[in-house]
Amino acid sequence: MSLHTTFKIGGKAAVVVYPESEEQISGIVKQCKNSGIRLLAVGNGSNLLVDDEGIDACVMILDDHFAEIRLIDEETVFATAGTMLIRLCRFAYEQGLSGLEFAYGIPGSCGGAAFMNAGAYGGEMKDVLFKCSHIDSDGNKGFLENDDLKLSYRHSAYYDNGCIITGLYLKLKKADKKEIKEKMDDLISRRRAKQPLEYPSAGSTFKRPEGYFAGALIQECGLKGRSVGGAQISEKHAGFVINTGNATCRDVLELCKICSDTVYDKKGVRLEMEIRVTK
Repeated sequence: MSLHTTFKIGGKAAVVVYPESEEQISGIVKQCKNSGIRLLAVGNGSNLLVDDEGIDACVMILDDHFAEIRLIDEETVFATAGTMLIRLCRFAYEQGLSGLEFAYGIPGSCGGAAFMNAGAYGGEMKDVLFKCSHIDSDGNKGFLENDDLKLSYRHSAYYDNGCIITGLYLKLKKADKKEIKEKMDDLISRRRAKQPLEYPSAGSTFKRPEGYFAGALIQECGLKGRSVGGAQISEKHAGFVINTGNATCRDVLELCKICSDTVYDKKGVRLEMEIRVTK
């Protein structure tokens, strides 16, 4: 699984499958249910920390095998879950459509972005996402729209309902391509300047506590640069735990606990991990 996460951490999966259609996803879901096999859907693995011992499950990788983007109308775009978010942003720019600039540079898949309501620089998926198609836990096709998506900070209805997102419907707005490009270039430059993109990580490690910034709290507690094994609090941005080359899942979890405990002891604020941990 280290090959399928941006953290580059994780042992072997029992089985890995790469579906190319909704029909194949439905068939895999039904087969796993009938056989009593645990199923885990993964996109680009950009928000995932996998146990060093691996995953005793069938891991469904939604990647370039299941990637498509198309226009529904002049301002509506459809993308399958395996499409990389950065590719969707570029497609929107090419069509002269604004609304996804905030997501340019987020290293996840479209399905993952919808699942966690990904956001950055004042924007989030709920600003443009109005409908998702999915396969439910029985292998049936379905949809959620608008308020039923329950999009909130790093959360959606899909955290709780057991469905696998297969497609996203987004409402964007016509705008000047030059202005879109300028905004995208500005945001990617800011990411490169402030975030440790040169190291494997899962992005922001902790959710933003109400009224605070996790990275600032961690830095104020003197934890910037702190290491456990191959895991380190980035010296570039304290909100990121990075893999300096040989980090294990255990290293990351121990370092995250040190951060959480120290911040709570010194600041009275409890940090909650944004990264999903699985085994």
